[in-house]
Amino acid sequence: MNEFLLIFRRDFQTKEIQPSPEELQQQLKQWQEWFGGIAAQDKLARPLQRWDGHGKIVDPKGVTDGPYAEIKEAIGGLIIIKANDYEEAAAIAQGCPILSLGGNVEIRMAI
Repeated sequence: MNEFLLIFRRDFQTKEIQPSPEELQQQLKQWQEWFGGIAAQDKLARPLQRWDGHGKIVDPKGVTDGPYAEIKEAIGGLIIIKANDYEEAAAIAQGCPILSLGGNVEIRMAI
C-alpha cells in the first residue's frame, strides 16, 4: 500500500463563482461524509491539513514572509491517503466535494 497526497484547489478570485455561506455550510457536511468514508475504509493516512494563512518563501535572495505568488487557484487543504496505485487514488479523489465547486484535486505520490 502506498501513500498519496491529495491537494484540493479551487478558484478563489472570481467573485461570481464563490459559494454563499449557506452553500459552504452544505459543503462541510459533504466533506465530513467523504472523509468518514475514506477513514472507514482505513484509507485515510493523515487527516486534512488546512493552510493557516502563514508561510515562507525561499528564493535565491533568502527567506521571507509572503507576498505569495498571485495565482488564480488557491490550495484549500490536503490529505494523505493510502491506495495501491494512482488509479485507486484517483477513484478516491473523484468523490471529493471540491469538484462540485469547480475545483480540482492534484494527486502526488507521498514519499
